Amino acid sequence: MPKPKKRGSNHQRGAGGQPRNVQPFSDEDASIETMSHCSGFSDPASFTEDGPEIDEEATQEDLEYKLKGFIDLTLDKSAKTRQAALESLKSAFSSKILYEFIMERRMTLTDSIERCIKKGKSDEQCAAAGLACLLCVQMGSGIESEEIFKTLGPVLKKIVCDGTASIQARQACATCLGICCFIVTDDITELYSTMECLENIFTKAYQRDRDSNGVSSTHNTVLHVSALLAWTLLLTICPMNEVKKKIETHLHKLPSLLSCDDLNMRIAAGETLALLFELARETDADFFYEDMDLLTEKLRALATDGNKHRAKVDKRKQRSVFRDVLRAVEERDFPTEMVKFGPERMYIDCWVKKQTYETFKEILGSGMQYHLQSNDFLRNVFELGPPVMLDAATLKTMKISRFERQLYNSAAFKARTKARSKCRDKRADVGEFF
Repeated sequence: MPKPKKRGSNHQRGAGGQPRNVQPFSDEDASIETMSHCSGFSDPASFTEDGPEIDEEATQEDLEYKLKGFIDLTLDKSAKTRQAALESLKSAFSSKILYEFIMERRMTLTDSIERCIKKGKSDEQCAAAGLACLLCVQMGSGIESEEIFKTLGPVLKKIVCDGTASIQARQACATCLGICCFIVTDDITELYSTMECLENIFTKAYQRDRDSNGVSSTHNTVLHVSALLAWTLLLTICPMNEVKKKIETHLHKLPSLLSCDDLNMRIAAGETLALLFELARETDADFFYEDMDLLTEKLRALATDGNKHRAKVDKRKQRSVFRDVLRAVEERDFPTEMVKFGPERMYIDCWVKKQTYETFKEILGSGMQYHLQSNDFLRNVFELGPPVMLDAATLKTMKISRFERQLYNSAAFKARTKARSKCRDKRADVGEFF
């Protein structure tokens, strides 16, 4: 985990209260309004080559002015306005590094998020939980982030365990709880407490097939999936003695989830199994699993599933995932993936790194590449070293002309069309039903 950051310098606050001319945004245009001021920062190549020179300082001031307005609107009486403001802040936080701006307002943001989670309804709670994740991603691992988690952690746990709260809100809070704990927690007691909270949720899926009164219904599956994935993320930073205990507890129970009707649950269970086997073999090179034949038989069936009652897209996704899971369990192999961001490359060569990357990619969306380039915390997590500093001359040499981009895009479009035409050909799907 990264070392704690030093407290940043404070900016002078603008005069007055709420910025002028800031109107409540609708659900549809809230994120668009923010992104129109943020997207240009996500990639140096997004600036036009021959356009007029942009005053970056003025643009930054304009962005901060709007963000201050959104922060004020999180306290609005209208639930729709609060939710729109939360979504706008999420868009900004995922697309640009705003460490100093957030440092000055972290307590205000934390209070707003806490209030929205406690008093808001389902959609507002989901938006607030998502913003809490991005707030911790922006702040990284440090004293300030710990203060945020001390405030929000109990609130998140309460919603996760509240059977009367909406499933969507509990799902979002479970994900948020896992990510925030992963980022900020150096206290091993807090880590174990958070894992126990998540464990109490997803282990209910183990008994679902035997539950005759329908308590563990399919309606709860999305919550179980989120809790399982968040728990798995935290397992990757546990001490090895705790990892061994968790493997002994769950490795023989998780295969039961491979028979779940929900595709996402099957995939989550399969990927968690692959990660557990990877960790088990790291702690013990001679690790032996008693029911290996039965497990590999299940995994092979899922990797070659051709049931007609399942959607073709779902079958392809399932087969792709479980081919990799089967290789990990049976052959101790992992298909290395390469992620490109700017001039850099990152290789994902194990299930632990894959799980971590997929989790943060889900939160940051299209801003993942930008954060991999510029976010000190993420670069520390993936061992990328300090951010690569490129001067204007180097950036200019990296750019290609508009004509070259058009030629490249045209060639790529033709190649995609050709490949998709082959996939649509009925002869390419002959083996689909065998």
